[in-house]
Amino acid sequence: MQDLNLLAQDNRGQSQLENGSGLVGWDVVTRGSILTSFEGDATEIVNQKSEERMYSNYNSYTASVASWRVEKPVFNIDVCIDCQNCWVWCPDTSILSRDKQMLGIDYDHCKGCAVCAEVCPTNPKSLIMFSEQTALDEALASWPEKKKKEEK
Repeated sequence: MQDLNLLAQDNRGQSQLENGSGLVGWDVVTRGSILTSFEGDATEIVNQKSEERMYSNYNSYTASVASWRVEKPVFNIDVCIDCQNCWVWCPDTSILSRDKQMLGIDYDHCKGCAVCAEVCPTNPKSLIMFSEQTALDEALASWPEKKKKEEK
């Protein structure tokens, strides 16, 4: 099972960033405002894993954008070769990786752009886009078989 507990604190993904939620948008914030990313002293933050850090309530790490997504990438660990292409190219750092090993997808911050699936080199791909409503076990059960190369 690919269910990993890589959440920072209890406030991870607790708020939704969406239109009409009453939150102040980037275009309304006063110029020169500073929104700190972390609570307390952050001098040693670089030595902590992301789930160990104390994020402030103003940080995108604590807010979810999952409601923006129409399609989601599903990760098949049996096909993955840990090339890290998805991790490098993900514009939202939604690929969870440790020690150059793919662990899963941060669905709180994934917007469903499909870049990870596009850059995946495996055959079949280890990341495939599915409808947001598709259950993980259903998606994995419908995974395509390896395509054989055509002889010339």
